[in-house]
Amino acid sequence: MDIEIVEDKENPLLGRREVRFTVTFDGGMVKRDDVREKLIALLNAKPELTVVDYLKVEYGKAQAKGYAKIYSDEDLMRKVERKHILERNFGKKDEGKENA
Repeated sequence: MDIEIVEDKENPLLGRREVRFTVTFDGGMVKRDDVREKLIALLNAKPELTVVDYLKVEYGKAQAKGYAKIYSDEDLMRKVERKHILERNFGKKDEGKENA
Protein backbone atom coordinates (compact mmCIF):
# COMPACT_ATOMS: atom_id res chain seq x y z
CA MET A 1 0.00 0.00 0.00
CA ASP A 2 1.36 3.39 -1.03
CA ILE A 3 0.02 6.76 0.09
CA GLU A 4 0.58 9.96 -1.89
CA ILE A 5 -0.27 13.28 -0.24
CA VAL A 6 -2.21 15.42 -2.72
CA GLU A 7 -2.97 18.42 -0.47
CA ASP A 8 -1.85 19.35 3.03
CA LYS A 9 -3.16 22.56 4.60
CA GLU A 10 -3.71 24.13 8.00
CA ASN A 11 -7.17 25.19 9.17
CA PRO A 12 -6.53 27.47 12.17
CA LEU A 13 -10.23 28.24 12.64
CA LEU A 14 -10.99 24.59 13.51
CA GLY A 15 -7.55 23.87 14.99
CA ARG A 16 -6.65 21.11 12.58
CA ARG A 17 -4.52 20.06 9.64
CA GLU A 18 -6.45 18.78 6.61
CA VAL A 19 -4.87 16.21 4.32
CA ARG A 20 -6.16 14.87 0.99
CA PHE A 21 -4.41 11.74 -0.24
CA THR A 22 -4.44 8.90 -2.74
CA VAL A 23 -3.94 5.27 -1.68
CA THR A 24 -2.68 2.69 -4.18
CA PHE A 25 -3.14 -0.91 -3.04
CA ASP A 26 -2.81 -4.49 -4.25
CA GLY A 27 -5.79 -6.84 -4.32
CA GLY A 28 -8.87 -6.22 -2.19
CA MET A 29 -9.98 -3.04 -0.47
CA VAL A 30 -7.73 -1.39 2.10
CA LYS A 31 -8.90 -1.03 5.68
CA ARG A 32 -9.44 2.36 7.27
CA ASP A 33 -7.29 1.37 10.27
CA ASP A 34 -4.36 0.40 8.05
CA VAL A 35 -4.55 3.68 6.12
CA ARG A 36 -4.84 5.64 9.36
CA GLU A 37 -1.77 3.97 10.87
CA LYS A 38 0.28 4.60 7.73
CA LEU A 39 -0.82 8.26 7.64
CA ILE A 40 0.12 8.69 11.31
CA ALA A 41 3.62 7.39 10.57
CA LEU A 42 3.96 9.36 7.34
CA LEU A 43 2.79 12.69 8.80
CA ASN A 44 4.30 12.21 12.26
CA ALA A 45 0.88 12.75 13.88
CA LYS A 46 -0.59 11.68 17.22
CA PRO A 47 -2.86 8.61 16.88
CA GLU A 48 -5.51 9.95 19.28
CA LEU A 49 -5.88 13.17 17.22
CA THR A 50 -5.94 11.70 13.69
CA VAL A 51 -9.27 11.04 11.94
CA VAL A 52 -9.77 9.52 8.49
CA ASP A 53 -12.98 11.12 7.25
CA TYR A 54 -13.49 9.07 4.10
CA LEU A 55 -11.95 6.63 1.61
CA LYS A 56 -13.52 6.50 -1.84
CA VAL A 57 -12.45 3.68 -4.13
CA GLU A 58 -12.20 4.56 -7.80
CA TYR A 59 -14.12 2.10 -9.95
CA GLY A 60 -11.92 -0.33 -11.86
CA LYS A 61 -8.72 0.81 -10.16
CA ALA A 62 -6.73 -0.40 -7.20
CA GLN A 63 -6.79 3.15 -5.91
CA ALA A 64 -8.77 5.19 -3.40
CA LYS A 65 -8.99 8.90 -2.60
CA GLY A 66 -9.18 9.95 1.00
CA TYR A 67 -9.48 12.85 3.39
CA ALA A 68 -8.00 12.98 6.90
CA LYS A 69 -7.89 15.54 9.69
CA ILE A 70 -5.24 15.93 12.36
CA TYR A 71 -6.45 17.97 15.33
CA SER A 72 -4.35 20.00 17.76
CA ASP A 73 -6.63 19.29 20.74
CA GLU A 74 -8.80 16.28 21.66
CA ASP A 75 -11.61 18.37 23.19
CA LEU A 76 -11.88 20.43 20.02
CA MET A 77 -11.92 17.24 17.94
CA ARG A 78 -14.82 15.82 19.97
CA LYS A 79 -16.80 19.09 19.61
CA VAL A 80 -16.30 19.47 15.86
CA GLU A 81 -16.21 15.92 14.51
CA ARG A 82 -19.37 13.94 13.77
CA LYS A 83 -20.06 11.07 16.18
CA HIS A 84 -20.17 8.30 13.56
CA ILE A 85 -16.79 9.38 12.13
CA LEU A 86 -15.23 9.18 15.61
CA GLU A 87 -16.74 5.71 16.09
CA ARG A 88 -15.32 4.54 12.75
CA ASN A 89 -11.85 5.69 13.70
CA PHE A 90 -11.69 4.91 17.42
CA GLY A 91 -14.54 2.46 18.06
CA LYS A 92 -17.10 2.99 20.77
CA LYS A 93 -15.26 4.25 23.87
CA ASP A 94 -17.93 3.33 26.42
CA GLU A 95 -18.34 -0.36 25.56
CA GLY A 96 -17.86 -2.67 28.53
CA LYS A 97 -17.41 0.07 31.13
CA GLU A 98 -20.92 -0.26 32.57
CA ASN A 99 -20.41 -3.87 33.71
CA ALA A 100 -16.91 -3.38 35.09
